[in-house]
Amino acid sequence: MRRSLKGAGTVALILSTSILVSACFNMRTDDGSLDQRTQMNTLNDSLTPAGVSNAAYEIFVGSYRDSNGDGVGDLAGVTESLDYIDGMGFDMIWLTPICKSPTYHKYDVADYREIDPEFGTIEDLEILIEESHARGIKVITDLVMNHTSVENEWFVEASEAVRECTSEVELEAAAEECLYVDYYNFNLDGGSGYSKLPDSEVYYEAQFWSGMPDLNLDNESLREELADIADYWLSIGVDGFRLDATTYYYSGSDQSNINYLSWFNDYVKADFPDAYIVCEAWTDELTYIPYYGSGVDGMFNFSFSGQSGVIARVANGQAPASYYGSSIEAYQTRLLELGGVPLSSDASFYTNHDMGRSAGYYAGDEASYRVRLAGAMNLLMSGRSFVYYGEEIGMKGAGSDENFRAPMYWSADPTYAGLCDGPEGMGSFEMKYPSAEEQMNDPLSIYNYYRQAVLLRSYFPVISSGECIYHDELSNESVCVIEKADDNGNTPVLIVINTSAEACTVDVSSLPYDQLSAVLAVSYDEAVLSGGSLELPGYYVAVLTGD
Repeated sequence: MRRSLKGAGTVALILSTSILVSACFNMRTDDGSLDQRTQMNTLNDSLTPAGVSNAAYEIFVGSYRDSNGDGVGDLAGVTESLDYIDGMGFDMIWLTPICKSPTYHKYDVADYREIDPEFGTIEDLEILIEESHARGIKVITDLVMNHTSVENEWFVEASEAVRECTSEVELEAAAEECLYVDYYNFNLDGGSGYSKLPDSEVYYEAQFWSGMPDLNLDNESLREELADIADYWLSIGVDGFRLDATTYYYSGSDQSNINYLSWFNDYVKADFPDAYIVCEAWTDELTYIPYYGSGVDGMFNFSFSGQSGVIARVANGQAPASYYGSSIEAYQTRLLELGGVPLSSDASFYTNHDMGRSAGYYAGDEASYRVRLAGAMNLLMSGRSFVYYGEEIGMKGAGSDENFRAPMYWSADPTYAGLCDGPEGMGSFEMKYPSAEEQMNDPLSIYNYYRQAVLLRSYFPVISSGECIYHDELSNESVCVIEKADDNGNTPVLIVINTSAEACTVDVSSLPYDQLSAVLAVSYDEAVLSGGSLELPGYYVAVLTGD
């Protein structure tokens, strides 16, 4: 059954819940007559959701929605936006760090048990969780365990304890007197990734930046602290964690990282067995897939992401359509061989807060079609698919981290309630495609396409739960054909993707799929399945089922 939507403040009033809930996008032409509905709306709207979408929406909180007019996005703003998020079909929200921190990005934590005042209060988080759960949406938060802020009480006290040390003996004595000294990695020799403590002869490990001192995760007292912190947020109602920078926990030792993740996962799951833990390990797949051996639920799939990943290469015409299917099949094999997990454990994503926005990947008259197609390829992956806020409307943002995290483009009206100012240092640039407010009224918008792509995952649960069968004999330069099936009793599907501007005909008569059940469309043209022959317009995706 489709989740019911409840009012959630300003966004429901301004964005109009009737548009969010309904896919009836009949439009008035200039002469006042009703424009035709797209095949995507007509065909897909006849379907009934059979499960959850297993699609998550990443929110960079400070840039998403401002509820109090101070220019900074906040937790109450996310709550106001829940109708919008739910209307797209997402069943999970990932909040980037929300703990107290001196920086705009909050990845340097000053207090692990306190919400940053810019974002609100614990009560604001509790309301967000309650309202999200009422809609069937889970909420996970970033948990940063590789490093803290230099303003964290642990580091402040440890620094004072070691500041006058000039020998290893004195460092050891300082560690005896101050518990927090051994929470970090201090020495007198420096080295790669070490920064010097001001007014001291002592160095501390800080692999990312001097303002982010690395933690010593071998310290048992620290592990107890981090375990208590996890318990604290899970007890409030958070549904799990995105773990940042897991390959840096023990720099240069993947096995030590895996061992730590195994300890943390086991600890969390002992009392919260349904908690979802997904990890960032920004490296090659031969390195990060073995991290599944820790038992965590997901490892972000970097092979398909970003401007040089599988998805963008296919969408941009730099690789044939068949490369998408063959890459999924190969990735599926590696997951089993290196990680011991099925494809349904994957955590796919296309872009995130550390990458340039995908609207900048494509140029020319067909750029908006490629933006849509790439989004579909991410959302057709097995496992849980993640979408970075603003990708659903084709937001721009390139060149710097601040630009990657530009304010959600709710409206072209600068006085629109809820718009954020964006991070200090962000460049000045105009968006390439219309705002969310405008796109929601357009049946052929990027927004409507993304919305339908997310909903396909709930109409056909096998898209996320299924293993992939790639049909090389039917695929070519511009066509990719993959089959999804599982052992859970879900209806298997055949997915046919046309990555070119030209219409194509695919002979699927050799396969037991004789019903055109859903499409992702970029025009008013229609796909047709007749006698085992599928006619597919340019940049279309078709989902076929059998009797």
